[in-house]
Amino acid sequence: MNERELYQKKAQAKLDEWKAELDKLKAQATAASADSQLELNRHIDSLNAKIEQSERKLDELSNSSEEGWQSVKQGFESAWSTLKQSFRDAADKFK
Repeated sequence: MNERELYQKKAQAKLDEWKAELDKLKAQATAASADSQLELNRHIDSLNAKIEQSERKLDELSNSSEEGWQSVKQGFESAWSTLKQSFRDAADKFK
């Protein structure tokens, strides 16, 4: 398995982990008060959009040429960084 394939597997595993975490946050939001639910749902929607963006970037990475994947990887890592920070921010809101 080459470097790109290993990178993709690791990234997909982390995305799957974050999707599971998002499902837990959704469950927590349903148990919250109505006012809290509104705010939490905004965070959940934002996280969901960022996960989808990261998945699209991962698809681009999968479909890129062997020579061009390093360039695409940079775009993915930018989306990844944003997603990671958003999960940290959401975790603070859900405490």
